[in-house]
Amino acid sequence: MIAPSGEQIEIALGDQRAVVVEVGGGLRAYSAGGRELIDGYGADAMSASGRGQVLIPWPNRLEDGCYEFDGRRQQLALNEPEHRNAIHGLVRWANWTVAEREAHRAVMAHVLHPQPGYPFSLGLRVDYALTDGGLRVRTTATNLGSDPCPFGAGAHPYLTLGTAAIDSLMLRAPARTVLRSDARGLPAGTQAVEHTEYDFRTPRRIGATRLDHAFTDLARDADGLARVELRDPEHGTGVSLWVDASYPYVMLFSGDTLPDVGRRR
Repeated sequence: MIAPSGEQIEIALGDQRAVVVEVGGGLRAYSAGGRELIDGYGADAMSASGRGQVLIPWPNRLEDGCYEFDGRRQQLALNEPEHRNAIHGLVRWANWTVAEREAHRAVMAHVLHPQPGYPFSLGLRVDYALTDGGLRVRTTATNLGSDPCPFGAGAHPYLTLGTAAIDSLMLRAPARTVLRSDARGLPAGTQAVEHTEYDFRTPRRIGATRLDHAFTDLARDADGLARVELRDPEHGTGVSLWVDASYPYVMLFSGDTLPDVGRRR
């Protein structure tokens, strides 16, 4: 029987374990020391609510599925029909292949061929590698055509510390600016986080704050990385997600709109 997410590629290093999948080339599970660090999904299930998916050639939403590039207007299918948006790219449900594999590492590859709304060719690779410092994910895209093409990339993990709800957890997000959004989830302007409920530059409890926002103007550490940190003060556990300068935005989502089984977890 074929799993809904296709082939399961398991990698391990020490007490770390991760599972990458054929469908979408995404991350289904990641744990360290026996603790799950992403809220993934089972081998017998499809990814729900974007869990672990790769978002290419654009993350988030395009209004009415339309955009203009190089003087040509393009129309994409509306896969968020209730808001008339095209959301999270074109590769989430595509078949990816294993290009390289080691005990601690798997490289997934996919060719995105021209199609209505995106008449461009991309060669894609996502390199998942377990290191002593955690799970490193490196995305590479190559334009296989002769003309320039529009491109964006993102990832969609849900961090978890295994608590019943996130309200008691401490969050640190080194962002100076938040992007406001409208009722359709589309950008509606920017705002400095200072003196707002979205200022998590100093770690504090999430509490009742509802988050479904992109953040930018990221403060970076000496190594050039920006780190978002989630910590459980009661149990002394934590998880950190870091991005290099290729990623000027991070998205924080508290899961208030998810079904009850996943809400604010």
